Amino acid sequence: MTEKIAKILKSVIKEDVDMGVSASERFGFGHYSSNVAFKLAKIVGKSPLDVAKDLAVKLSSNDELEKVEAAAPGFVNFWLKPEDFQKELAVILKQKDKYGKNNNLKGQKIMVDYTDPNPFKEFHIGHLMSNAIGESLCRIFEWNGAKVVRVCYQGDVGLHVAKTIWGILQDINNFPKDNAKLSEKIAFLGKSYVLGSQKYEDNKNAAEEIKEINKKVFDKSDKQIDLLYKKGKKWSLEHFDEVYKKLGTEFDHFILESSVISDAEKIVKEFLKKGVFEESEGAIIFPGEKHGLHTRVFINSQGLPTYETKDLGLAQKKMSLEKGMTSSLIVTANEQNDYFRVVFKALEFIFPEYAKISKHIGHGMLRFASGKMSSRAGNVITAESLIGEVEKLVEAKIAEQKLSEKEKKEIKDVVSVGAIKYSILRQAIGGDIIFDFEKSISFEGDSGPYLQYAYTRAKSVLGKAKGEKVKPSLKLMPSEVSEVEVMLSRFSEVVERSGKERMPHYIATYLIELARVFNAYYAKFKIVDAKDEYSPYKVALTSAFMQVMKNGLEILGIKVPEKM
Repeated sequence: MTEKIAKILKSVIKEDVDMGVSASERFGFGHYSSNVAFKLAKIVGKSPLDVAKDLAVKLSSNDELEKVEAAAPGFVNFWLKPEDFQKELAVILKQKDKYGKNNNLKGQKIMVDYTDPNPFKEFHIGHLMSNAIGESLCRIFEWNGAKVVRVCYQGDVGLHVAKTIWGILQDINNFPKDNAKLSEKIAFLGKSYVLGSQKYEDNKNAAEEIKEINKKVFDKSDKQIDLLYKKGKKWSLEHFDEVYKKLGTEFDHFILESSVISDAEKIVKEFLKKGVFEESEGAIIFPGEKHGLHTRVFINSQGLPTYETKDLGLAQKKMSLEKGMTSSLIVTANEQNDYFRVVFKALEFIFPEYAKISKHIGHGMLRFASGKMSSRAGNVITAESLIGEVEKLVEAKIAEQKLSEKEKKEIKDVVSVGAIKYSILRQAIGGDIIFDFEKSISFEGDSGPYLQYAYTRAKSVLGKAKGEKVKPSLKLMPSEVSEVEVMLSRFSEVVERSGKERMPHYIATYLIELARVFNAYYAKFKIVDAKDEYSPYKVALTSAFMQVMKNGLEILGIKVPEKM
C-alpha cells in the first residue's frame, strides 16, 4: 500500500525526494499519510501547508484514490478505496500461513548464534532473553526470504566447570544416582556451582584447588574429575534440550567450546608471530589501545585460552560448518558490547571477510517490577523458575474454567511461555525489560495472553459460524471498511520493516493494535447472523484476522492455544 501511494505521488512530483509515506496512526486522518510537502517546501520556497494543498488538488482526480486532503502543518492524507482493502482479504484467505512473506532477503544466508547456556551452570533468564530475541530474529529473516542457520554455542570448559566440580567434591556423598530425576541432578549442579563460586572468591586455598581442577579438565589427567565432568555435561545438555523444546527452538548446530580450543590456540600463536598479538607478563594479549579499544588477554599466564581465543576458534568453526554466509549475528547481553568490539577487531586481521559480515546484537537485562524474585541458586534466577512462577499464575487464572486437564495443561504451557516471550519482544532490542507478573498474564491490554485470547475468540466465532452454516464469503461487501481491514493490509509492510531494521517489537506492537481493533469490531457488530446479508463477509474478515494473528505470533515464536 505504501508503495502504491508513493508511486501516485511520484506521478505529480518532479523533484527527486523521498515520498515519506507511512500508515496513519489515527483512523479518521486517512489510511496513509506523507510528509513530502515539508521536503518540497524548502525547494520551491512555499510553506509546507501550501505545498500539501497543491498536491491534494493535483491528486484529487486520481481514480485510484477515494480521497486526498491536506492537513496542518503540511501533511497529505490519503484514503484508499474500500475494494483495495477488501481485495487484500482475498489474498490473506488464499495464502493463509504464507501471507506476509516476501523475498527481500532472498539469496542471503544468515547465521544467528543465540541462547548459549553453559553446561554446569543454570539456564538463567539472560539465556531466556537471548533465546526469545534470537529465535524471533531468525523467523523474521525467514519471513523476508533468507536462509537462516541457527547456532547455539555452549561453554563446556572453563573456570565455571572447575568451580562446579570443586563444589561436587565437597558433597560427593550426595552425588545423584544415575536413576535420579534430571531435575534433582540439575539442582545438585546448581548448588555445587554456587558453592564453588563463593569459595573461589573468598578462600585462597579453594581458589588454587579450582584452578588445578580447571587444568585437569583440559588435559583429562584425573579419572575422577573426568568422570564427574562427563556426567555433569551430559545432565546439563539433556536439561537444555528440555528447555529448548519448551521454548520452541530447534538449532541447526550445537557448538561446544571444547571443540574449538585446539584450533583457537593455533590461531593465536600463528598471529602472534605476525604481530597481531603481543606477549605481556607471560600472557598473550591483543593490544586494543592501538585501535582505539581496550587490551584483552587471549592466553593467560598459565597458558590457558580465554573466552576471546575460543571466539576466534568459534568463528573458524562457523565458517567450516556453513559456506556462503552473508551475515553472522551473535545475540547476547549488551554488557558484552565492548568485548565483541575487541574480538571483531582481532578477527579483522585473522579472518577479514568473516569480520565484515559479523555483528553483535546486544540486549538489555530482565528486571522485575516487584523488585526481586527468589532463586534456588544464589542470586541466579533460572529460566525454569521464571516459567514455573508464570505457569502457577496462569493455572490459578484458568482453574474455574470448564476445561479438561489436558486442555488446562496446554493453555498453561503455551500461555506462560507466550507471556514471557511477548514481555521480552514488546520493546526495542537493547533496553532493559521490566517484567510484571500480573500484567504479563493479563487477558486485557499489552500482553501475550491478550493476543492469544483474541485469536481463540476469533476461532470460537468461526466455530459458531460453522454451526449455524454461515460460510465465509467476499461476494457481497459493505460500502465502507472498518479499521480491521485497514490494519490487516499493513501486516506485510510491518514484516518488511522488521526485517530491514532487525526489530521484532514492530510485529508485537502491530499485533496489539490489530487485536484492539478486532475486539472493538467484535463488540460493535454481531458477526454470525444467518439473517444478515453481510454476515458471510464478517465471517471472512474474522477468518483473515485469525490468520494474520497466527502468522504474527508465529514470527514472535509464540504458539496459539486451541482454547482459552
